[in-house]
Order: sequence, then C-alpha cells, then structure tokens
Amino acid sequence: MKKKAVINNTPVCQVRMQAISDTMSILSGKWKFHILGTLIEGEKLGFMDLLREIDGIGSKMLSKELQDLESNHLVSRTVMDTKPITVNYAITKYGVTLSPIINELAKWGIAYRKSLHGSK
Repeated sequence: MKKKAVINNTPVCQVRMQAISDTMSILSGKWKFHILGTLIEGEKLGFMDLLREIDGIGSKMLSKELQDLESNHLVSRTVMDTKPITVNYAITKYGVTLSPIINELAKWGIAYRKSLHGSK
C-alpha cells in the first residue's frame, strides 16, 4: 500500500506557498538574477553596458527582461536628454532588498559546484 503525502494545509502554509509562487513568477527565467546582480554591483548602467556585462544574453531578451523588472519595481529606467538618447538602468530600493538572496544563491552555487567537482 502506498503512503499518501502529508500536505500542511494551514493558512500560514498557504500564505507562505503563495508568496513563494509570486516570487518565483517575478524572478523566473534565465536572466533576471544576472541582470539584478549586475545592477546591484554596477548601480547605474546603460543598456549596452548591461549587454556587454551579461555574457550570452541578446538585446531582445535583455530588453524584455528589463521591462519585466521595471514593471515589478525592481529596476528603474531613466531616459537621458542626450543626443543620441541614452537610457540608464538602476536597481531600485526594493530591488536592493534582493541582494542578500542573490548573495546566498551565489554562495550555495559555489558550495554545490565544489561538492560535485572539488573545485571552483
């Protein structure tokens, strides 16, 4: 006889799982953490600077991901009055709150890689 999985269906658990689902939805995809991490380190960067810094991302994907992050108030976009027009992107105050999470993910990834490969 197969045992049924026990699922904690308390209101606290439901709220927690909804919060995790919301977070994963906002931060899903291959590039969002790369963009956020780069902006946290670089503070304010132009589109081409981000394109150069994030290895492997294309301009269409960068543009789409920046729009998503901006609509979720994690990145701000400032159009400069220059010729040609330049656009700077910066991490918002709320976006900076992701810094400890990104740092912990990086630490975990380093430890995991080390456990598998014994180095790097």
